[in-house]
Amino acid sequence: MQRLADNPLLVFVVTFIALWLCAQLGAALRRKQDAHGGQAPATFTLILTASLTLLGLIVGFTFSMAVSRYDQRKNYEAEEANAIGTEYVRTGLLPAADAAQARTLLRSYLDQRILLYHSGDEERRKEIRQRIAQLQQELWSVAQNAALAQPSALTALAAAGMNDVLNSQGYTQAAWWNRIPPAAWLLMALIALLCNVMVGYATSGATPRSLLLLILPLLIAIAFLLIADIDSPRGGVIRVSAQNLLSLAEQIR
Repeated sequence: MQRLADNPLLVFVVTFIALWLCAQLGAALRRKQDAHGGQAPATFTLILTASLTLLGLIVGFTFSMAVSRYDQRKNYEAEEANAIGTEYVRTGLLPAADAAQARTLLRSYLDQRILLYHSGDEERRKEIRQRIAQLQQELWSVAQNAALAQPSALTALAAAGMNDVLNSQGYTQAAWWNRIPPAAWLLMALIALLCNVMVGYATSGATPRSLLLLILPLLIAIAFLLIADIDSPRGGVIRVSAQNLLSLAEQIR
């Protein structure tokens, strides 16, 4: 389910076809019932209205979840850029040799963080993450050695800033992993499927009305497309760019 959600266009195609088939199934059931002289239950319209209302609420709630996670990823990208920029300035509190080394490592670290945002190849991203982990160890080693060699409030401040840099990366990664749960997708999809069966059952299978069975599947498929696009950090067209990190990279150079 999560891999499917990473491809919003595929979500749209699969959703539309599945929902349209369910609508056709409902219409076929209605035609079969009419052929045998049966009638729809008296409470069917009420059940259909309640089901469509529930579907609308769940789609809206899921969309809100996706938007909140998207905003969270944007905020953490800005906070990470702020943490790196602040620490770049604080390295001036370290001894000259340590400050020069720390700033060189911070520039390399910043470049790797930007590459991770823009890389589209999973194997390449694994290499970048390994390089980031290595740079984090080297950055902390520089801050730690300077603080131990010359214990003071100034070196402690620089070490605290380095800790913020490392923590901000962890928060950012956690935000990228925070996706809409697969159970929520399954529940929403199940309700959408059942609603389309009932809509097909309620709509006559006559040719002039057959096009009506395309409307609800299309609308729901578009809603699923938008939700998947916003929820997926790397799939689709709505993505979090590293604009704050890029701006910082220009400033420190």
